[in-house]
Amino acid sequence: MRTFILFLSLALTSLWAQAQGGTSDAAKPKAKVATKTEATKPAAAKPVVAKPAAQPKLAHKEVPPQPPLEADLMAISEQVHLGTIPCELGQKVVLTADPLSPGRFYMAIQQHRFHLTPVASRTGAIRLEDPEGGAFWIQLSNKSMLMSSKLGQRLADECQSPAQMAVAEAMKLAPPVNLLDGGRDVAKN
Repeated sequence: MRTFILFLSLALTSLWAQAQGGTSDAAKPKAKVATKTEATKPAAAKPVVAKPAAQPKLAHKEVPPQPPLEADLMAISEQVHLGTIPCELGQKVVLTADPLSPGRFYMAIQQHRFHLTPVASRTGAIRLEDPEGGAFWIQLSNKSMLMSSKLGQRLADECQSPAQMAVAEAMKLAPPVNLLDGGRDVAKN
């Protein structure tokens, strides 16, 4: 029991040291010389301590330079919000411009990596697609979402850049007019 407690404290010290960005001498196992009695005893099963999950690297998949975009698609690409964008459920999306292909973008979320290209949309929403990766990014004025056409589900929702957060707050204070009500305020009638 004493050995187990010692092992557990060393393991916890090691995990704490890794979380702090360094290593601890106490966390490093010491070389042990086996005595004659220990050599004849069967080895006791040691408890398994899970290592912390490695953080995914944000390196994008390598894509060769693409042909230039048409003027209307370049205009769409200039409206895309870049940077680390927080989403619901603690997720975050990292969206960066492709330095070799102007108007195109790299996106990283968890273990997924996408190379996105703007696509014209009839609704006015900004739409970026990665046909090879099977994903598309929809950017509205108040939020964005990442969809997977391969999985048939959303990978991220309620993603908001600072500009989108401001629009969402303004919408809460002055909700848009409901077009189905003919523009009249139902509460006053």
